[in-house]
Amino acid sequence: MAERWTYTRGLKDLGNGLYAWLQPDGGWGWSNAGLIVDGDQSLLVDTLFDMHLTRDMLDAMADASGVRAEAIGTIVNTHANGDHCHGNGCCPYAEIIASDASAKEMVEVPPAMLAQFKKMGGQLGPAGTYFADIFGPFDFENVEERAPTQTFTGKMSLQVGDKAVELIEVGPAHTAGDVLVHVPADRTVFTGDILFIDGTPLMWAGPVSNWTQACEKICDMDVDVIVPGHGPITDKVGVRRVADYLAYVDREARKRFDAGLSVRDAALDIALDDYSSWGDAERIAVNVDTLYREYRGDGVVTPVIELFGLMAEVRDAQRA
Repeated sequence: MAERWTYTRGLKDLGNGLYAWLQPDGGWGWSNAGLIVDGDQSLLVDTLFDMHLTRDMLDAMADASGVRAEAIGTIVNTHANGDHCHGNGCCPYAEIIASDASAKEMVEVPPAMLAQFKKMGGQLGPAGTYFADIFGPFDFENVEERAPTQTFTGKMSLQVGDKAVELIEVGPAHTAGDVLVHVPADRTVFTGDILFIDGTPLMWAGPVSNWTQACEKICDMDVDVIVPGHGPITDKVGVRRVADYLAYVDREARKRFDAGLSVRDAALDIALDDYSSWGDAERIAVNVDTLYREYRGDGVVTPVIELFGLMAEVRDAQRA
């Protein structure tokens, strides 16, 4: 089913008033979004990493659906990462819905912080150089933030015209408050960053069991169109591949934790084998760090700039 939509930049008509916006190659910051339209009502699933990218997307959506940015009634932010919410300000009249946990997390990493990290670049050492490299294409200095206007926990039911839309909180997993957007009648689900397809999943929050259960929940749904947060539109085979990656890294990290290896040494030591072709493979560093925190049970969070430094080192080692 997913093969109907070529993985090229732009808007894909999923049928029956549903659309997906795709941004190859799906790497750092190149996220997907969605639009649900029925009658005179509309719901936007996520915005993009900056205002310029979001305006381009909204123009394409307006051309295809007739729904202009100022007429969009609701935005659902699937989680707190900026590449899924920094464009909220492009829809000035929309109600913005997110999980309670996501709304709290958005405040912790404002665009100004990202702009400062990017500007400092090499002054922060390898971490800063890596950060400036991966986020070079994005404009963090001109983001007009709009925070969620409504939050929920667990589940929330919405109507978009005659379409029922279910919001299902499955975090903490990728982040603190990940949400799935399910359109049952159209057998479609927008997953946010619970799914990275052909790219390496990134586990900022964990626990890994929650993420695996989220994948199982998607596989249990009566859906055949699955729009990931990054990468091409997929099916349940793609979902299982993500779950398999998480299980593999969990097993390998546990062995090295039990053997007394540091996070750094474990991240450098784990062979990615079947997953080595996935983009941004250096994210293994963050995934191991989060798993180690889970194994320790101490809740101690590694400063994000240290994690970017470790990813830079792992990327260099992988390329050597």
